[in-house]
Amino acid sequence: MQKMMTLISNVLRGSVSRNAASVVVSSRSYADFTPEATFDIKKVDLHRLEEGPPLTSTLTREDGLKYYRTMQTIRRMELKADQLYKQKIIRGFCHLYDGQEACAVGIEGGITLSDHLITAYRAHGYTLTRGGTVREIMAELTGRREGIAKGKGGSMHMYTKNFYGGNGIVGAQVPLGAGVALACKYLGTDQLCVSLYGDGAANQGQIFETYNMASLWKLPIIFICENNQYGMGTSVERASASTEYYKRGDFIPGLRVDGMDVLCVREATKFAADHCRSGKGPILMELQTYRYHGHSMSDPGVSYRTREEIQEVRSKSDPISMLKDRMLSNNMASVEELKEIDIEVRKEIEDAAQFATTDPEPPLDDLCSHIYANEKSFEVRGATPWTKLTSHS
Repeated sequence: MQKMMTLISNVLRGSVSRNAASVVVSSRSYADFTPEATFDIKKVDLHRLEEGPPLTSTLTREDGLKYYRTMQTIRRMELKADQLYKQKIIRGFCHLYDGQEACAVGIEGGITLSDHLITAYRAHGYTLTRGGTVREIMAELTGRREGIAKGKGGSMHMYTKNFYGGNGIVGAQVPLGAGVALACKYLGTDQLCVSLYGDGAANQGQIFETYNMASLWKLPIIFICENNQYGMGTSVERASASTEYYKRGDFIPGLRVDGMDVLCVREATKFAADHCRSGKGPILMELQTYRYHGHSMSDPGVSYRTREEIQEVRSKSDPISMLKDRMLSNNMASVEELKEIDIEVRKEIEDAAQFATTDPEPPLDDLCSHIYANEKSFEVRGATPWTKLTSHS
């Protein structure tokens, strides 16, 4: 017993190797940890609803570890993308998601992978939660053959099953999401569609047209405004006469949710999903969140907000730190166990980045593939007058 206490003490002082730390973790059985705990969560603001999501959320140890790993993976993946972009290995548009991890992970915790999801161009996190791998995402960012869109989509255009990708046209994914929801209703499935957009797109006319159709037809769609406080370099107060985005649907019920708390997002999404599946039609959620990077990689992010503002959010509302503190304070995990996850995530990211810089680029012959599905080959006018390309699906 004395030897074990000495070993633990040394680990906490960082005086033994990571292998020794692993011994400490493995020496504790699952029975030593709290299997689940219930937490108070922030009350959701309601619009046209008499009742809302619960004020408590029960988290299992298994889900907590899964959420922690996924959010850390998104965070580290985006930081690596930042590094590769600055090295000019990733080129073109690139919009990072770090800071907003609780939105993607919480939403997925409230729906199923058989449901549908479409988002804007800040799409890396959702590509991961919808079933993409870090390697596929990183390879897509660098335009390589094994990327999730075969190197043809880049940062804004990634797809998986039931995930209709990022969309480069501001707000355009919202009516597309309504079309997916219409298909769900037409086919009589129990599925729904989550259609995401940012506060910068919230004033787009096509969004309000979509609200109208979705309400008339009672479509099973959750409209979600990820309000990260800035549309490009403009604060919400300067861009919108009304910043209560959850009320913008007017006749559509709405929820305003703490988007930095994965449990708040999960419970609100479950509530919204039940609303849609019960045949009541659309519902609107505003997730109040924050992005740590600028709007895109060409935006340093500190010309219209201060470094102190960013640091304050990091110190008080970081979604990963919030989950970590909850789990540690309720004996749902150990410090060493979470450190092991961090190490594994970093290795996965580094391996994926190495692959993404060595995988070959797609050949010119692939330029016209996947134009249509299940079509016979046909000639496509090439990039130069003397080049003929043939499509193949």
